[in-house]
Amino acid sequence: MLFGRVRPMLQSALVGMSTLPTAAVSEPQIKPAVSPATRLMSLDLFRGATIALMILVNDAGDESAAYWPLRHSAWNGWTPTDMVFPFFLFIVGVALAYSFRSRLARGESRQELMKHVLWRGFLLLALGVFLNGFPNHYHIHTLRFYGVLQRIAICFVITSVLELWTGWRAQIAVILGCLVGYWILMRYVTVPGFGIPTHDMPILDPDRNIAAWLDRKLLMGHLYEVTRDPEGVLSTIPSVATCLLGLQTGKWLRSARSGASKAGGMAIAGVVLFLAGEFFNTWFPINKKLWTSTFVLATAGLAMMILALCYWVLDLKQWRGPWTKPFLIFGMNAIAAYVCAALVAHLLIYTGWGGALYVKFIQPNFDPSNASLVFALLFVLVCWLAMLALYRKKIFLKI
Repeated sequence: MLFGRVRPMLQSALVGMSTLPTAAVSEPQIKPAVSPATRLMSLDLFRGATIALMILVNDAGDESAAYWPLRHSAWNGWTPTDMVFPFFLFIVGVALAYSFRSRLARGESRQELMKHVLWRGFLLLALGVFLNGFPNHYHIHTLRFYGVLQRIAICFVITSVLELWTGWRAQIAVILGCLVGYWILMRYVTVPGFGIPTHDMPILDPDRNIAAWLDRKLLMGHLYEVTRDPEGVLSTIPSVATCLLGLQTGKWLRSARSGASKAGGMAIAGVVLFLAGEFFNTWFPINKKLWTSTFVLATAGLAMMILALCYWVLDLKQWRGPWTKPFLIFGMNAIAAYVCAALVAHLLIYTGWGGALYVKFIQPNFDPSNASLVFALLFVLVCWLAMLALYRKKIFLKI
């Protein structure tokens, strides 16, 4: 029974979110017209909504009984839950475009920024490993080294290096190289002991693929799913493309184009990417656990469309009000929200209180799917109340 399966997810960015470049964080108040230097409420709200969804899908009372949109796809295909992590990485990239330009404009050198990037990356890695073992599983022979925060740290550092020392053309080339190169590796490279994909076994066979084989070779005993890891070594390659697509979107938003052009351009690009992901799905299936190239295209496309809508509503039309504040409270303290959710979830599982509360007070009063949903909503509420307390005291935790 899930209170279940809590995955050290970050998930989520975290995501640039107070953890990473913080220049994209804004106060929840109405601001005048948007300029290229203005921080975006739309990005803050998107970040906060993503954090809320992350907590909701990670902390169901019984994952097996949860409604299908709140469960990960078993293998190929996608559900709304599968969108959470890539949205985080995408937001990291968008935030970088704002943070770096602002800091360089203040006179910071690239070398100074790089030191800052490496320090933040290290802290994210360390925090991810800490959460993987919390509260009492720090055994060096079984401790999981990879994870959501770790992947964000790696992608954050790589994307930062590219932004500091290359231009947009080189970055586009890297995106294409990651997506095409990963497809070639997964499609044509012989998997030792198994053969060639599509000839000796289906492409993306769960255990007989080159990514799973490499994970077992390098990290056996430290893998999240025993024989493979959804945040493993090889699938980091297309994850970098997700972050870089966010970076290009951030640059678009920081340009001198009109607000309508920015919103329209993002929406169109999002539709194109999403359709491309669905089109190529026939040859290279959309798969979150392997972070396939089609998964990158589809999720980045959806992220662009959602951000375009938020940008049009919040930053162009200025349609703001009480409904925005709950999301902004999460978005402005995202790293704290993530850590809070992970720590509380792990403690509830470790002590058995989560299961006991679920079985005694929630499960008897609802059908299985609704009971799972009610538990998850209550968990989100508890985390939100903790962030509200920090917000009122003007405490914004950053790494």
